[in-house]
Amino acid sequence: MKITALETFTIRVPYRRVEASSLINRGGVTDVIVKITTDSGLIGWGECTRAADTAGIESAVHAMRPLVIGRDPWDKEAIHRELAVHGVWAFQPMTGNFAYAGIDMALWDLSGKACGQPLYRLFGGALRESIDYFYYMDWASPAEIALQAADGVKRGYSCYYIKAGRDEHREEAMLEALRDGIGPQRKIRIDVNQSWSQPQAVRLLKRWHERFDIDFVEAPVRIDPVENMIDLRARTEVPLCVNEGLWREADAYRLIKSRCGDYLCFSPYWVGSLLRFHTLVGVSHLEGWQVCKHTHGELGLTAAACQHMMLAAPNACLGHQQTAQIMADDILTERLPIADGPLWGRIEAPGLGVEVDEAKLHQYQEAYRKHGEFATYD
Repeated sequence: MKITALETFTIRVPYRRVEASSLINRGGVTDVIVKITTDSGLIGWGECTRAADTAGIESAVHAMRPLVIGRDPWDKEAIHRELAVHGVWAFQPMTGNFAYAGIDMALWDLSGKACGQPLYRLFGGALRESIDYFYYMDWASPAEIALQAADGVKRGYSCYYIKAGRDEHREEAMLEALRDGIGPQRKIRIDVNQSWSQPQAVRLLKRWHERFDIDFVEAPVRIDPVENMIDLRARTEVPLCVNEGLWREADAYRLIKSRCGDYLCFSPYWVGSLLRFHTLVGVSHLEGWQVCKHTHGELGLTAAACQHMMLAAPNACLGHQQTAQIMADDILTERLPIADGPLWGRIEAPGLGVEVDEAKLHQYQEAYRKHGEFATYD
């Protein structure tokens, strides 16, 4: 089986509401979709992710094409290594990883289809029957928070995720409404996106943990240097989650070994491949971490790939991240289970186990051509 074609489709799919935090303010997902065709007629699909510039990611995928065409899809890690060395992507590691992640995903989709197995079986098999996802709260008024909380309880969510770090007084009122709305047993997680100072983090975590019983706080202070988190961990009872800073393999490994927190919130696109992510998950398990799957704003292809990864992860926690709940649409032929509730079971179809609706793919490609990408700072 040899790769004969690699195509890209940059698409723009809106959210049903604006996603707001101390870091971003955006109205939807703009990603590059990769379609790889082989001489056997099999087609693999993948999804890159973007940070500052989607066009740069698409350009990177095109630059990688000469080292991909003609190769065997099973040689995905060799291709990744050659791109770093001979393609010199080691000098632009994050752009390279964000771009190759879509190629890698499509190659795994092809590999699974070729052997007739879902991806989680290629990574050692499922360690659980289903994966639990969080309810993604809007940054809103207490009255609106109460309505969202009631909706989440009705739909069976056990974990609620809310952004913080913009206005502590408004956020305290939001947390009060959330705790009142979901009761004492369900989990509250907050994500600060590194926007607090050390003294502010110590003060607010003490107060909010006593009042609202915070399950964990994600990225409360700057991760560089890592001593910031190590110091904070010694000064708070709230479990700490690391997100920013889990960039290249070496960065992720350094933070894992530092034991600066309790949870790792990361995903395959930062390290560029599903296998490298799976390996780091295994290393983190040995070091005592729990893993919470991260979303950078994603469509159904990435959601499915990460579902397989979490099914096979030894230390997957409850309440993984997702944006399916707030998407206005997707590019798949079937609706994701996590668009409507917290649980997603095993995917038994081969490869990624999901199919692309090419009419929708072209619809949202045209939307990108007309309107461009969703800026993070809209």
